[in-house]
Amino acid sequence: MKVVILAGGMGTRISEESQLRPKPMIEIGGKPILWHIMKLYSYYGYNEFIVCCGYKGQMIKEYFIHYYVNQSDSTFLLQNKEVMVHEVFAEPWRVTLANTGLHTLTAGRVLRIRDYIGEDEEFFLTYGDGVSDVDIPALLNFHHEHSKVATITTTQPSGRFGALKINEQNQVMGFKEKARADSAWVNAGFMVLNRRVFDYLGDGSEMLEAGPFEKIAGDGEMSAYKHGGFWSPMDTLRDKHYLEELWDTGQAPWKVW
Repeated sequence: MKVVILAGGMGTRISEESQLRPKPMIEIGGKPILWHIMKLYSYYGYNEFIVCCGYKGQMIKEYFIHYYVNQSDSTFLLQNKEVMVHEVFAEPWRVTLANTGLHTLTAGRVLRIRDYIGEDEEFFLTYGDGVSDVDIPALLNFHHEHSKVATITTTQPSGRFGALKINEQNQVMGFKEKARADSAWVNAGFMVLNRRVFDYLGDGSEMLEAGPFEKIAGDGEMSAYKHGGFWSPMDTLRDKHYLEELWDTGQAPWKVW
């Protein structure tokens, strides 16, 4: 089963980093966030990836072109223009990097990789800028149980600030760190899509979350897999620093491998 990763956006909200590299190549612990996402799927046995490239997509290609050399001990015979790779420490991944356009919206990016899906009945889809400890096999089982066109992993994100517990007398009874929102569920990515989703994409001129997903939901063909564990996007420099701190202190919940 293939994993499609949307990696073509410009990442304007984290322009301090994205002006130099595509957002999925921004590093956490010395590895691109794209690598972290792929490691999660690979841990559960899903090793075939289709990466939808766009903005600075050549940097993603260069990363994978040099991946096995960068991961291994190598000797460079400069005079002979030869490279000797002594041991290959590489992942068992099959990675297709698809040029889906610089300004293409997300529905269009998925539409453009249709041929790479082939005749598969379903595929995973996620964004290239968020990490989670979501249980991928449980997500897939949930999708099969409900037999919808789309299953979306949803979560109630932690608040930016600690919440106070206040009683009716306005007395502070305690603090609650990283309180979850009371009712707001958001799309955390990590989706499973039946190939029937292509019937909803039209000419690909919309964001997935706009027309296509609205139509799927309106037809009663979308289910929500509620994830109560960790999830965090990397939308801003503050998000990056937060994820870096978790990784550096050995407390990264998404590192299940």
